[in-house]
Amino acid sequence: MSKTPVLAVEPRAMIPVAGTDHLFPVRRIYCIGRNYAAHAREMGADPTREPPFFFQKAADTVQVCPTGERVPHVYPPMTANYHFEAEMVVALKSGGRDISESDALNHVFGYAVGLDMTRRDLQDEAKALRRPWEVGKSADHSAPVGLLHPVTDVGHPARGSITLRVNDVVKQDADLSAMIWSVSEQIAILSRYFELKAGDLIFSGTPEGVGAVTKGDHLHVAIDTLGAIDLVVV
Repeated sequence: MSKTPVLAVEPRAMIPVAGTDHLFPVRRIYCIGRNYAAHAREMGADPTREPPFFFQKAADTVQVCPTGERVPHVYPPMTANYHFEAEMVVALKSGGRDISESDALNHVFGYAVGLDMTRRDLQDEAKALRRPWEVGKSADHSAPVGLLHPVTDVGHPARGSITLRVNDVVKQDADLSAMIWSVSEQIAILSRYFELKAGDLIFSGTPEGVGAVTKGDHLHVAIDTLGAIDLVVV
C-alpha cells in the first residue's frame, strides 16, 4: 500500500551549474573552522597547534546568488554583530567513509564562491558557555552560494585570489594557497567522522579580515576562475 506524506515540505536547496540548465541538489553543509593562519590568529587561536575542526549549517540556509545580480540578503534577528566570511565552496558528486587523500578530489563535482554569514555575538556567547554554535552559524539564508563550476571546466583551484569588498572597500584579500588544510585533506578527514554523499557541500574556510555588516551594505565576493557574487544587506 502506498504511503502519503502527512505534510507538504519545501524541496531541497538547488544550486545552478554554470553554463548549463542543470541544478545541484544540496544534501548537507560542512564547514571547516579557522583554516587560514591569519584568520585563526585574529580569532585568538594558534594555527600551528590546532587540529582541524568542523561544524554544520542546515542545508536550507543556502541562498543562491546568480552571477551578475545583486541579491537582497536579509539581516537576521537576534544579533547586533553579523559578520561576513568569504569562502570557496566544494560540491561533492559522490562520497564514502575513510576516503584517502589521494582519492578525495575524485569525489568533487565542482566549486563555487560562497559566504559563511555568522551571528558573531551569538557564536561568541555559545563559545563562552561551551554550547553548540548553530544559533550563530545556521541563521536562515546564512550560506549564500554562487553558480557551481564543474571540475571539468575549472579543475581543482588550489591557488588564486579570494577577495571580499564591502561598499567597494577591500576587507578580505588572500590566496587559496594559504589554506592550512587542503580540500583533499578536508574531505579525507571529514569522511572519518561522517559518511559523505553526493550533494554534500564543504565550506573550505575564510581568510583574515572578517567583520560586521549593517543594513544597506553591498558585499562583493570574488574567487579567481569561479566568478563573483553580489549581495545587499536588507
